[in-house]
Amino acid sequence: MFKKLITEIKNTIIEEYKFIIALLLLYSILQIPLNYYIVIGGGVSDVAKRIKVEDKYNSKGSFNISYVSELEGTILTYALSYIIPSWEREDADNYKYNPNESIEDIDFRSDIDLKYANEKAKYWAYTLADKEVQEVSSKLYIITIFDGYETDLKVQDQILSMDNHSYKTLKEYQDYLQTKEENEFVEIKVLRNNKEKVIKSKLHKYKDRLILGIGLELIKEYKTDPKVKVKFKKSESGPSAGLIATLEIYNQLTKKDLTKGYKIAGTGTIEEDGTIGEIGGITYKLLGASKSKTDIFLVPADNYQEALKYKKKHHLKIKLIKVKNIESAINKLEELK
Repeated sequence: MFKKLITEIKNTIIEEYKFIIALLLLYSILQIPLNYYIVIGGGVSDVAKRIKVEDKYNSKGSFNISYVSELEGTILTYALSYIIPSWEREDADNYKYNPNESIEDIDFRSDIDLKYANEKAKYWAYTLADKEVQEVSSKLYIITIFDGYETDLKVQDQILSMDNHSYKTLKEYQDYLQTKEENEFVEIKVLRNNKEKVIKSKLHKYKDRLILGIGLELIKEYKTDPKVKVKFKKSESGPSAGLIATLEIYNQLTKKDLTKGYKIAGTGTIEEDGTIGEIGGITYKLLGASKSKTDIFLVPADNYQEALKYKKKHHLKIKLIKVKNIESAINKLEELK
């Protein structure tokens, strides 16, 4: 029986090999990557599934991250975006800081942005809840090489020192560069692929400052008491979960329940000083939250007018709350009836 089956399959392949080859070639062509992301919709996800505070307080409602679902741009997904009404094309160049960046560079920056947002969420939630939070390390990463500047430094390099000097803040590194001269070289020790390298990089004059032509992100890591675990999926990378992550941690740390039984979603970065930063794709996220039957949507102040206009145009019933910083967000939620 098994031999007969194998023989039949073999004969079919021999008879139809041209058709099979054509199908394989067509499939390969359709999978060719394009310089696009395909936006296929949005939704919300209960952030309590991603955040666990030791001995936490429970809540009657929920805080939800608002997300936009994307597919990698290929010939197939690009073509389908013209057929499926809800799919939209987003040029990957819109995500780039310079035209030579790769998709890998963009993804790395999104991962770093998520780490930054998670650590800032810990800091602000524990600080405002009057709980113990202590900085234990800081790591400086290169997240972009600006267009027009030649250097042997690469995106993803972790900077360990400059001319054997190490600092704890980004400002200290920047201030050190101002003690040098234009066209002078700086010896930069980096960690690349788990190996240390020393690279000489020339200083350039930009306006009234000396720069290396690179973009940097400093990630401070914190130890907390009680302990907290924050783990987002890779697909949830980026900085826009900062606001909701902060509120969820704070809510688990304190007796008062900020949700008041509501299903709350929102978006916005959490900055060094606690301000809530503007994000892209606000309309996708608002629509996704509305379709998910969310009661309240928290909107960064700089995105509020766009969100309000979209809500009115599409007659969405969801309640919008404008927030400028994390303290105002907490205060407005405490005032909910």
